[in-house]
Amino acid sequence: MQAFTFYASDDKLENRGQALKITGAQVNEAACDLAREVANEGDALVAGGVSQTPSYLSCKSEAEVKAIFKKQMDVFIKKNVDFLIAEYFEHVEEAEWAVQVLKTSGKPVAATLCIGPQGDMHGVSPGDCAVRLVKAGAKIVGVNCHFDPLTCVKTVKMMKAAVEKAGLKAHFIVQPLAYHTPDCNCQGFIDLPEFPFALEPRILTRWDMHQYAREAYNAGIRYIGGCCGFEPYHTRAVAEELAPERGFLPQGSDKHGLWGAGLEMHTKPWVRARAHRDYWEKLRPASGRPQCPSLSTPEGWGVTKGNPELLQHREATTAEEMQQVLDRQKKVKSSV
Repeated sequence: MQAFTFYASDDKLENRGQALKITGAQVNEAACDLAREVANEGDALVAGGVSQTPSYLSCKSEAEVKAIFKKQMDVFIKKNVDFLIAEYFEHVEEAEWAVQVLKTSGKPVAATLCIGPQGDMHGVSPGDCAVRLVKAGAKIVGVNCHFDPLTCVKTVKMMKAAVEKAGLKAHFIVQPLAYHTPDCNCQGFIDLPEFPFALEPRILTRWDMHQYAREAYNAGIRYIGGCCGFEPYHTRAVAEELAPERGFLPQGSDKHGLWGAGLEMHTKPWVRARAHRDYWEKLRPASGRPQCPSLSTPEGWGVTKGNPELLQHREATTAEEMQQVLDRQKKVKSSV
């Protein structure tokens, strides 16, 4: 059970006009308590995680950024989580700093970057990223978020090959989106015009998740999960696909028949004919949106750490700043 501590550092919680009456430490403590409560219902581990920071994007020093990670880690140690995760990093350098801090806890550390096959936002390849993270002290490396499952599996394969070529050892993790992203550039789905409130047409089916789980397992990945867009039925599909390897079905499987078997009870014969695996594996689902394109054009502003446009501050975004980004948006769209 992963505690919901994503982006729960003080510099993020205080960014751009946030007026919180609670501290980052309180958020992190509550998240750990909730995760432990659920984990205790079964035989589960609890993880606490840190994420990329506005401070890094604003070019603050290594010491300043590491101090933010340590503040979160201190809560995780207090709550005695079982392992730690450095997740959702666009730049391997910042992820290295996070791993270096987290490993001082003495607990196992996992590290995931939100990158695709093109590498991090400074052009470091997935393979080189993985090698650097393992050398920094991560026992588990891989990717999460920003890209669809098969793209993420492809990226982790590149990481695994590089780690093995370097003579290093690690376990591998993949936590992809539940959205199809074949049209994404190196920034991933946040560059899509549909991000974040119109992504539903891209959602994967449960049958897509079966394929993802099998591809990930066959690639040698053993920490197989999900990120944005994942619903309970998606997670159940992953667990059901890997039931032979795990030795049991998830509890949620008692609510339905595998591969649509429950349709055998349907009143319409043409629907009963769909009660088998072959039908669902070969289906090419339509979107039902005849006026919409199948792919989008990513906006691709091309800015990252070190660019003045990414400097962060505590004050609320001003009308002048909003006008600047709107003008830039028009310029980018016209150039595309």
